Amino acid sequence: MIGRWKSRRESRDELQRYLGYTVRGGVALRGRFNSCKAVTWQLHQPMDDPVIDLQSDHFFMGEALRQAARASAAAEVPIGAVVVRQGRIIARAFNQVELLKDATAHAEMLALTQAEEAVGDWRLADCTLYVTKEPCPMCAGAIVHVRLVRVVYGASDPKAGAAGSALNLLQFPSLNHRCEITGGVREPECRALLQRFFEQQRDKQE
Repeated sequence: MIGRWKSRRESRDELQRYLGYTVRGGVALRGRFNSCKAVTWQLHQPMDDPVIDLQSDHFFMGEALRQAARASAAAEVPIGAVVVRQGRIIARAFNQVELLKDATAHAEMLALTQAEEAVGDWRLADCTLYVTKEPCPMCAGAIVHVRLVRVVYGASDPKAGAAGSALNLLQFPSLNHRCEITGGVREPECRALLQRFFEQQRDKQE
């Protein structure tokens, strides 16, 4: 064996001795190249910025929020959705009921259609849907039919939510498929977007 890799501490101590320092307990004492009594060596500067986990629910809900913002800009109810497969977004959509003059053009429905095209099959058994508001009964029915493994939503809908708030079609006992449900992800942001939209709509009517 020609040699071995030196540890960071060994390399540091060797450099300090070369510069004329006396090393004691990991601290370089006074040497010939400066007049300080002691020098503290810091090999790694801690980062203040948080690390963004690109595979987290928080991140993917942020992408759904981007879609919801597009809906708001188009004067649509601000709901956005993305479909994720194996850590990659394969579909993005936002509410387009007014744009398409189609009552079924909810963000979830459009995202599921895109995902089916991307996968090449109507079965989305290895996909997760992220949506900024709890799915309605129509969307929940479609979610069950395409066999989504998981649904993650932001704001709950006590009046019409079909993922556990008003009813739970995603885990209905007699249906042949049930989804895992995670609710409340970035809920304050999702709810604020909806509230702001409906406030603006009320102001226009006054």
